[in-house]
Formats: sequence, structure tokens, C-alpha cells
Amino acid sequence: MARLPLAACAVAAAFYLCLHLASSSSSAPRLAPAPSDGGRRAGRTAYHFQPAKNWQNDPNGPMYYNGMYHLFYQYNPHGALWGVGNLSWGHSVSGDLVNWAALDTALDPTSPFDANGCWSGSATILPGGTPAILYTGIDANGEQVQNVAFPRDPADPLLRRWDKPGYNPVIPLPADVPGDKFRDPSTAWLGRDGLWRVAVSAEVRGVASTLVYRSADFLRWERAPAAAPLHASRAAGMVECPDLFPVKEEGDDGDGQGLDASASGAGLRHVLKLSVMDTLQDYYMVGRYDDAADAFVPAEPERGDDVRGWRRLDYGHVYASKTFFDARGSRRVLWAWANESDSQADDGWSGVQTFPRKLWLDEDGKQLRQWPVEEIETLRRKRVVLRRGTALATGGMNEIVGVAGSQADVEVAFKVSSLAGAEALDPNWLLDPQKLCGEKGASVPGGVGPFGLIVMASSDLREHTAVFFRAFRYHGRYKLLMCTDLTRSSTRAGVYKPPYGGFVDVDVEEHETINLRTLIDHSVVESFGADGRMCITARVYPEHAETSNNHMFVFNNGTGTVEVYKLEAWELAAATVNSVGGNDSLVISKSNDQSESY
Repeated sequence: MARLPLAACAVAAAFYLCLHLASSSSSAPRLAPAPSDGGRRAGRTAYHFQPAKNWQNDPNGPMYYNGMYHLFYQYNPHGALWGVGNLSWGHSVSGDLVNWAALDTALDPTSPFDANGCWSGSATILPGGTPAILYTGIDANGEQVQNVAFPRDPADPLLRRWDKPGYNPVIPLPADVPGDKFRDPSTAWLGRDGLWRVAVSAEVRGVASTLVYRSADFLRWERAPAAAPLHASRAAGMVECPDLFPVKEEGDDGDGQGLDASASGAGLRHVLKLSVMDTLQDYYMVGRYDDAADAFVPAEPERGDDVRGWRRLDYGHVYASKTFFDARGSRRVLWAWANESDSQADDGWSGVQTFPRKLWLDEDGKQLRQWPVEEIETLRRKRVVLRRGTALATGGMNEIVGVAGSQADVEVAFKVSSLAGAEALDPNWLLDPQKLCGEKGASVPGGVGPFGLIVMASSDLREHTAVFFRAFRYHGRYKLLMCTDLTRSSTRAGVYKPPYGGFVDVDVEEHETINLRTLIDHSVVESFGADGRMCITARVYPEHAETSNNHMFVFNNGTGTVEVYKLEAWELAAATVNSVGGNDSLVISKSNDQSESY
């Protein structure tokens, strides 16, 4: 077992001074472009899903079928920008959710019912094992309608060819919905009455609504006769990409196993996820779903009908997420789109998907927890560890040496000896934790925290991304803030560099340690705090990365000492992701599982 070498900024206040001086100077030279690392274009990821070139956005129809994982996605075969040409459905397959082979597009805008684009949708496994796709087509009149497609050869494990029947659309535009506000059919599920159901986003007479349609044969669909939609609100504007799925109620001994979309009965709840165009964020609510009335009853009604008051799926830079039930792993897996946040210059590609995450219900019955699927461990190579019990005093900053800082998986647990020094929390900060993360960043000394990780850092710290915690006193208890601060992530012009963050729903006093896991992949930093109760995804574009190495540090800038209870870091190998000839190395998983997929 390797030992983690320690390096420090030498004096007690070095952390504050290093970050402060690095950020305050404007004389740093601009780094000249250099040949990309191993042929990798600047910022392009090594193990996150992205096509070989061109634009991608929403994940569509992920599923596990006949030993293969499938991911469809919104894809522009005409270029790396969204507005050039009409969208198709890209299609890739995998045996392990890590390595992916690109296939030909599954759906292209070639018919009157999708002539102006094949937009988002979902996949469902029908009785007998045949998959079906429901998707939004932009028809020849520019109106949004819902269509169905079936595989030409269901026996083909790669599902390379899809047919779009001429009787489409199967759900035409309703009379009370505008032509540009009716889209994104969800995974279908079977009710106890034997009828299929699907959720579709719409704006009904000015009210953002999640409508439910029913069908006996998956071909003829009727709007549910319920008095109200699954969800409706005027407050947030148009919502899209609905996802309704069951989760097991977990006790202290919960196993985190997933359920297929049609599961019902005792011991489960449902999650309703919606994507809000106004904020470009994904929100969810746990509750009870009644399939007789097609009604959803929230577990936290005090959060209101405005989706923006619901829990966030990720407090960073993701949108249009989609889950599926993985029968092979007995788990629910989540995908989400993380778009670019640098300039709109055409670099030949745009957009990545987050690394797939296992998702389950916390024992509190109100919040979801997320964690990278275990298959990521197949990419782990070099490993370094920190001696248990290493103390970080005020200003302490120790470098993590021995693994490449641009492709890494870091797990660290912090132990706070005392919360007595925590700062008082102004109630106004509860309304805008993202702003609080910006005003009390990693370089701002505090009481308990900030402490956490510095990643994607240049040797002089002029560029760095901070992922950290800070504790506050509030009404006799403690609240834990988690942040990813991008304000100093890059010296390049035209880069979006906000702080991200939120309050973690966890009782800090009851937990011995506060843990953090961060995945680093060139331009992507995904962080999971407090055992997956808080997730923050960020896109970063450090200029130094084009010519020099990235550095990682563990730090504490609070007045109290913080113990690094445990730290392990792995260098990650590059996955094979949609490269030319990738099919040759694809391994089909040996399983007879049939799953209802999404």
C-alpha cells in the first residue's frame, strides 16, 4: 500500500495567502496552446459519455436489454451547435456502463410526424420482451406530437435498426395545448387495471402541467380522465422531461435496490422529477402515487406547487436527467446532461453526460441519495492513501501526490472535533445558498470550515476549483453547507464560473465524519457529499491544463482543527467511449435478465 506524500504551503496562513494572492493578480501570462494530451482535445473527457463529435443534450431511453446497456441521446449529426439542422437520436451500447460503442443514429427526422426533429422521449420493455420508444416529433407544421418506434429485429442485442410506423403520431397535439409546449414522454408503466400510462409535459391554458395518458395496446392513447394533471403550477413556467418512478422505503438496513417502473404495493414511494426551463435545473419530490386516480401526493406539501421549491437533483450544472431500472444490477440508474459553459466556439463537440449514478431513497423518506455506479472502479489504477488521523490546522493545505489530477477518483472523510466555533447563519442565506458559497468561498476563513478539496489547480494556484463544506449555527442546531466554487477555475475569457452549492440535509451532530467523493475528468468535476445526499456537478476549463499538470489538495481554512479521518485517491484510466472501431472491444454481459427500461 502506497503512502500519500504530504506537501504544504509552509506557514499556518499559507492557504489563505496562496489563494488570495493567486486570485488578486492580473499579470498571469496566457498559456500558449499545446498538443492535446494523448490526442485528447482540450477539455474533452476520458471516461464520461460523449459522442466522438457534434452536439448532444438530453439522455433518452436508457435501458438494459439482452445483456447490453443502451443509451440514446439527443444528437445533432450536422455539427456541434444546437441550432444547425434538426436533431436525431444518437445510439451507443455498452457491456458495463463504462466503455461505449457508437452505432448509427436510431431515429432521424425523415417522416411528416418528425420532419423538424426527433426530440426527447423514453423506452419501455413490453410484455414478451420487445422494447418500444415513445418520443416527441416536431412535425412538418412545427408542432410537437408523440410518436412510437419499434426495433426492426428484437433479437438483435444491439437494436441497430428502428422502424417508425406510418400511423404516427400516437398522441397528437391536444386542442388546449400550444404547438410548442407538448413534449418528452416518460417511461410507460402498467397500472393495476392493466392499462399503460405515460407522463407528458405540456402547458395547458397557461399552466405548466404533467399530463397522464392511458393505453391498452401502447398504440391508442387517451388523456387520463382525472380532474387534475399529475402536477400543475403557473409559478415556474414550462417544465419538461418528466420522470416518475418507484423507490423502496429504506430502513437503517436498506439495501438501496431499485424497482421497475410498474412496481406497486406496500413498502414503496414514488419520485416525480421535473426539469424547469426557467432555471435549467432538475427538481424532484418524493410522494405517494395513486394509479386509480393518477394522482401524486407529495411527502413534503409545505414545499408548494412551485417546482423551484422542491429538492434539487444536483446543485450544479446538469439538466434533463433520466433514470432507468437496471435489472442486471437490481438498481435504479440516473443519467443527466452537463452542457458546455465556455464560449460557443465550435470545437467539434459539445456536451457530456454525467457518469451514471445509482439512486435510492434515504431512510428519511424524503430525499434521494446518489453514488457513481460501482463499475467505475474498473478504471482505477494508481492508488494513494493518507495516514489515518492526519490533522489539518488553520490554513492547512496538503497536496495529494502520486495520481494524475486530471483523471481521478478521490474519497475523503473529515472529522470535526468541535462544532462550537461554527458561525451564526443569517436566515436570508437559506434563500440563496449558491450566493453564500460565492461570498464565503474557500479563501474566506471561517469557524468550522471551509474544509475540503482543491482540484484542477495550477502550480501557482491562479487556477483552481474548490469543493468544500462549512458548518453554521442556526436555531440551536447546525446546518452544513456544501459548495463547488468555480470563480477561480479558469483565467480564460468567456467561461461561466459561478459558485454552486446548497445545504446538506443531514444531522451533523449525529455523524462521526463528513465525507466527500469527487470524480475529476478534465472538464468535469462531480462531487458527492454526506454519503450521496448532496451532488454538485461542474464544468471547468483551466487554461493551464493545456500545457501543465493539474494538482489536488486537501485543505482546512477554518479556525478549528479538522482531522482527515480517511483519504484514498485513485488515478483513473481512460475508458473507450464512442471511438472509431469501439465495437471490436465491446463485451456483451452474460445475463438472461429482462428489464423494464426507460
